[in-house]
Amino acid sequence: MNRILQIMLTLLLCTTWLVAQGMSKGQMGKGEAGKTKVEGCLQGQSGNFTLTDSTGKVYQLQGDATKLSEHVGHEVSIAGTVSESSRTSTAASGSEPILEVENVKHVSKTCKAAGGTSK
Repeated sequence: MNRILQIMLTLLLCTTWLVAQGMSKGQMGKGEAGKTKVEGCLQGQSGNFTLTDSTGKVYQLQGDATKLSEHVGHEVSIAGTVSESSRTSTAASGSEPILEVENVKHVSKTCKAAGGTSK
């Protein structure tokens, strides 16, 4: 009887630990409603900026244009909030997700893959 109780408690403890691990990973990725960090090539001008990541995914950027304009043509890491494009006024944006820029970190003066497709 003691042996069965010991096995049951061990299984319960392991299950609880696994569930807690899964929850913490999920909360990190999605916990703050779309908060993310994207690294890629910054392009644009006059308040119309895009970021193309290494897979070729393009993000329409919104935020402080002075922070962005000094890094055009550079590889940057941008932290912010992602939302799906709901604007129809910008023909170039199409269905690109919008990344509301909160922080810009310079990575390199040159892009690894200009436009995200060539290497």
